[in-house]
Amino acid sequence: MSIAAEKYKSGEVLPIMEHFYTIQGEGNFAGHPAYFIRLAGCDVGCVWCDVKESWDAEAHPDLSVSDLITQIKKTPAKIVVVTGGEPAIYQLQFLTDSIHQAGLKTHIETSGAYSLTGSWDWVCLSPKKFKPTRLSVYKKAHELKVVIYNKHDFLWAEKHLELVAKNCMLYLQPEWGRKDKIMPGIVDYVKNNPKWLISVQTHKYLNIP
Repeated sequence: MSIAAEKYKSGEVLPIMEHFYTIQGEGNFAGHPAYFIRLAGCDVGCVWCDVKESWDAEAHPDLSVSDLITQIKKTPAKIVVVTGGEPAIYQLQFLTDSIHQAGLKTHIETSGAYSLTGSWDWVCLSPKKFKPTRLSVYKKAHELKVVIYNKHDFLWAEKHLELVAKNCMLYLQPEWGRKDKIMPGIVDYVKNNPKWLISVQTHKYLNIP
């Protein structure tokens, strides 16, 4: 069964690796409480991905959107972050409509490898080298978050900057496994290029899921 299986086409049921109420650790909304929905399934193939267990959709259970909303409403969450995996593989209009009907904000974290479906209050675009980003997603991004693994990634980040809207927030984030080695270079780069900001994975420092 593929991740684009017939049962997922309506978006009323989705494969879910995990869902939980926590604190957003990265980017523009770092520090904000949010309910996370991590969809299972990804074919982008980032070698340094820290949730490779999310790649195989068949390894995780399906859950109805209505059941998800019931769980979310048990918390005081005001923001719902949809991530993965690569969430844009799926048709997400039904999910975002349901979240909005519950009076909550919709955020997505995506590589941009697939066209977006759904109605999003905040789009965090984190492009990856392993699969190209679609031009339509650049135009919808509120936040560009580029993971820096080595010094060559700074130039790569600038190429993406050219494609997003002028009011898009810009973040450079160290790859977690190399943060100690690469962070001094990020600090120097941001000091010399102040249009960029630094994003760190604060939830990992604080041991928050």
